[in-house]
Amino acid sequence: MLRTGDVIHVTRAASVQFAARPILFRVIRVLNWTTYEGWVWLDGYELNAATGDAVDRRTIFVQPAGLQRVGGAPDPRARNARTPSARRPATRTSSR
Repeated sequence: MLRTGDVIHVTRAASVQFAARPILFRVIRVLNWTTYEGWVWLDGYELNAATGDAVDRRTIFVQPAGLQRVGGAPDPRARNARTPSARRPATRTSSR
C-alpha cells in the first residue's frame, strides 16, 4: 500500500515508459481516478538519484506491483511525539 512520503524506484516493471530511464519518485498522493485494474495514478516528485532533491513534479501511471520501495513514509505518530527538551543551565543573577 503506497502512502504519502514513500520513496519508490520506478522501472519498466511498473510501466514501459520507464524502460529507458528509471526514476526515483516521492509520493504526494495516490489519485483516486478511474483506471484499469492493477494500475494507479500517482502524484509526486521525481528525485535526483544522487542527492534525493526534488527535480520535477509529475503525475505518473504505474502498476504498484512493479514498484520498489526505497524509503518509507515517516510514521505520522512520530510527528506528534514530544521530545524531551534540553535542560538549560540555570542563569546566575548577580547578588547585590
